[in-house]
Amino acid sequence: MPEFLTIPDSDCYWLRNGRVPAPLLNPEVALMPGHHLVGASSQEELVPVDIEIRGGAIGRIVAAGDSAALDAYIDLDQGLVWPCFVDMHTHLDKGHVWPRRPNPDGSFSAALEAVSQDHDCWTPEELYHRMEFGLRCSYAHGTRALRTHLDCFAPLARASFEVFDQLRRRWANRISLQAVCLVSLDYFLTPDGDTLAALVAEFGGVLGGVAYMNPDLDRQLDRVFTLAQRYGLDLDFHTDESLNPEDITLRHVATAALRHGFTGQITCGHCCSLSVQSPETIESTLKLVAAAPIGIVSLPLCNLYLQHRRGGQTPRYRGITLLQELHRRGIPAAIASDNCRDPFYAYGDHDGLEVFEQAVRIGHLDHPFDHWPRSITSRPARLMGLDPAAAPIGPGASADLICFQARSLNELLSRSQHNRVVIRQGRQIDTTLPDYRELDRWL
Repeated sequence: MPEFLTIPDSDCYWLRNGRVPAPLLNPEVALMPGHHLVGASSQEELVPVDIEIRGGAIGRIVAAGDSAALDAYIDLDQGLVWPCFVDMHTHLDKGHVWPRRPNPDGSFSAALEAVSQDHDCWTPEELYHRMEFGLRCSYAHGTRALRTHLDCFAPLARASFEVFDQLRRRWANRISLQAVCLVSLDYFLTPDGDTLAALVAEFGGVLGGVAYMNPDLDRQLDRVFTLAQRYGLDLDFHTDESLNPEDITLRHVATAALRHGFTGQITCGHCCSLSVQSPETIESTLKLVAAAPIGIVSLPLCNLYLQHRRGGQTPRYRGITLLQELHRRGIPAAIASDNCRDPFYAYGDHDGLEVFEQAVRIGHLDHPFDHWPRSITSRPARLMGLDPAAAPIGPGASADLICFQARSLNELLSRSQHNRVVIRQGRQIDTTLPDYRELDRWL
């Protein structure tokens, strides 16, 4: 689908008559004289603006209609303007193997087995091309930063990080990339655990793993926190990816963080079991999470696919974590895409808008939308240690923007936005998505 407008090939131009959701606009700009809020209803607050682009950065931002037409300009006709997406939990190394390794029954256990079998196909060349295919999709959809988990059981670890490093260098001016090692936490109690932590530090990565309830969990966590402190690494865990109310690994991670006085960034993904626990259990866990402190990332697409799947029966639970309760307690909550066309999630296209759209519907993140647009932009940027000021739209930030034909959040989430225009450093990029046929030789 062709883009709905064309950005001039110029160092200086204006995006005129656009609308920015208030939470995505620099607060100082939103409060300037002349700015006011409009919206299709009280559920969304939009700020009509003219945005100057100068030298690849955002210059002045004025109330819509106040810009002097001294430079080239584009009339957005009240279309929305967003900052580019930040997708902080993906699995590029697994991506797009579905044609070769589908999940036979859609269950979590079958996904684990299928991926384990697929590891034999992961040569460096094969891995590189699949991972780059995912990056090309992300870039075309408007993602500016991405974190991927990498399966790291020996001997995969070094090969995976070396492929990732090649991609990070090649994509440096397009997508900021981070990598997290992914093993079950018992791995860190073996001699290979220390080797893995050193490897992660060598490549400037994040230490991580999957936490399962087991008698040795606290000992495993103590080892992980010790290694993280030794090598100066942040932490990113998979926790409680189930609907078993007895799964409380998130609480164990929080108590370990407090026990070790950990000062790095900790992120925990999934946290599905919170949605089926008692109010008392939830309250005690969230107090610890807030005290630790820990950021939470929810993966609504993958969790909706896997959780409460029972052959021949309609699922009753959604698997999404308690996003609204987390926010009310001051715990930063982000959303991300997770797996894409692999045994853990059969679908997806690395599109931050799809993630936001489905999160809103699954988690009732409307009435009003309020701050939730930040959950796929500035909030994950902060959790990833990026400059969060680059995500809200404000003077001086890089002109990394997405222009939508939709004039309201209701329109945005009601109709496909494949004709969006993505601007990176002030220049319109090619948003043509790669053809799946390019993967045929690798699958």
